[in-house]
Amino acid sequence: MPADSALYSQGGGLDFDSTIVHSSNKPRLPEGMVWIPGGEFSMGGVNPAGMQDGGKEQMQDARPVHRVYLDGFMMDATEVTNAQFAEFVNATGYITVAEKQPSADEFPGAPKENLVAGSVVFSPPASNVELNDRYQWWNYVKGANWRHPEGPGSSIDQRGSYPVVHIAWEDAAEYARWAGKRLPTEAEWEYAARAGKAGSLYAWGNQFKPDGKWMANTYQGKFPVQDVAADGFRGLAPVKQFPANNFGLYDMAGNVWEWCSDWYRPDYYQELNDRGIANNPHGPLVPWDPAEPKERKKVQRGGSFLCTDQYCTRYMVGTRGKGEWRSGANHLGFRCVKDLPSSIAMNK
Repeated sequence: MPADSALYSQGGGLDFDSTIVHSSNKPRLPEGMVWIPGGEFSMGGVNPAGMQDGGKEQMQDARPVHRVYLDGFMMDATEVTNAQFAEFVNATGYITVAEKQPSADEFPGAPKENLVAGSVVFSPPASNVELNDRYQWWNYVKGANWRHPEGPGSSIDQRGSYPVVHIAWEDAAEYARWAGKRLPTEAEWEYAARAGKAGSLYAWGNQFKPDGKWMANTYQGKFPVQDVAADGFRGLAPVKQFPANNFGLYDMAGNVWEWCSDWYRPDYYQELNDRGIANNPHGPLVPWDPAEPKERKKVQRGGSFLCTDQYCTRYMVGTRGKGEWRSGANHLGFRCVKDLPSSIAMNK
């Protein structure tokens, strides 16, 4: 058995059973959406530590691998773009969390002069740093928001096809509601990303660079000080720059993290596993992150342009991310899903 295959099996790869994708007639799809047929799959991820391109994180919250059944649904082929979000804002006058002044109730004890609208921006340090403190490369930038991704002076002019960023969970949920859609559950997101492949490490297969080809917008170079852009992009990329998966979905790895509807708990997969086959799970009722127990976090999926095996390999399809639900950053966006009309679903 090849070394990588042995490591994969030891990491839990044998826990994945075959994916069952139900045959169904494709419904009439809204523009920009693809059909995700219902089915049953093994959800979760292996321990990638020690594998080629696997990184050092064991990803304990991605296990145990468990079986999930899902009904079919429609999903945006791409992450929501600046142009699409601008259409929503122009129609509704919506103001995002990052554009509003934080309240003293949200941040008790914070100096009044620090309660200024803004968001978190990746800011590479001037020299090499130890990777034990993420605050060395993240800064809260006053005036940073979806219109000004890097802060005052930056804009989204000529970036209509780029994913919208600096989006808090409630911003994403409001856009989805306006569009007649919703945010995907974590289970729906992973099933769609796997696209019928059982237990693959990535949305496209088991090799990070098949035949030497870059498949996602991730970080190359010395993290966090030098992105050499070997994949063609330094920082964020427009959507559809890399091949779609077997369901026709783009950028299910890298580029920007994507919000899911579920609250985050590291122990939730054990609860699902105890059910046998979880039927259309919608996440836990109460969030909990033992690392920051006072913060209310939602699940994020897919990784971003900052993911690298030097620090974070969460572009691997079974891995999980998390984020405080009222916070955004310049590597965080979303995509939406839509249910079948009830009249069609009842006649299936």
